[in-house]
Amino acid sequence: MWETVVNEEPSHPLELKLQLDLHKQLLNLFQPGTYYYYVFNIFQADFDFVSPSVTTILGYLPEEMDIHLFLEIIHPEDKPYFLKFEQCITEFFKDLPFEKIPKYKMQYDFRMRTKDNRYIRLLHQAIQIDYDETNYYRTLDIDTDITHIKPEGTPSFSIIGLDGEPSYYNVVESNTFMLSQAPFTRREHSILKMIVEGKSSKEIANLLFISLHTVNVHRKNILKKADVSTPIELVRKAFSEGWV
Repeated sequence: MWETVVNEEPSHPLELKLQLDLHKQLLNLFQPGTYYYYVFNIFQADFDFVSPSVTTILGYLPEEMDIHLFLEIIHPEDKPYFLKFEQCITEFFKDLPFEKIPKYKMQYDFRMRTKDNRYIRLLHQAIQIDYDETNYYRTLDIDTDITHIKPEGTPSFSIIGLDGEPSYYNVVESNTFMLSQAPFTRREHSILKMIVEGKSSKEIANLLFISLHTVNVHRKNILKKADVSTPIELVRKAFSEGWV
């Protein structure tokens, strides 16, 4: 699976430490719940680091987490989706121009079994943090508990473009990446993410430096385009369609 991306050990591991805080901050732009994060070493197919918060969410100590346990506790029904999504990620980055690598974030959801034998749904987000013009070496990944938002449903996979790059929402079982059909403008999508995060209209207005009236107009348009009538329905559909 991941081994197909690289063919040698990275020669510049110290650069990873210099990049980690910056990229963690980038992933933290969207956290609709409690989360843990980790650094995945693609060459070794294992974790270089797992944050202590994994214990709060999954019940396992950081030192217990390795790739074998990780794969073992994925819900059996979601494992085929997980493997397919990771294959799509590999294919996408193989064809991506070098200068665009930092402009994409991968995200999908799946269920994992906690140490006390409960299944929770996680929103998985990942970016490349250690790479060169020939190989990918490490990713920074964040898994957020979204069980309260999407308690059931089919896992969805999206490729999110940053800095104006196109996004690919709810990628289906195909290695062909079609441009996003999400119905929202860039501003509406920004507001949608804040709605999912639980921010009020006033908070959104302050963050975006726009009027409260403008935010409320955007919210009405978002509900209409999403074909839902309540914020709760909007949040659930946003996750089922992979819009956030």
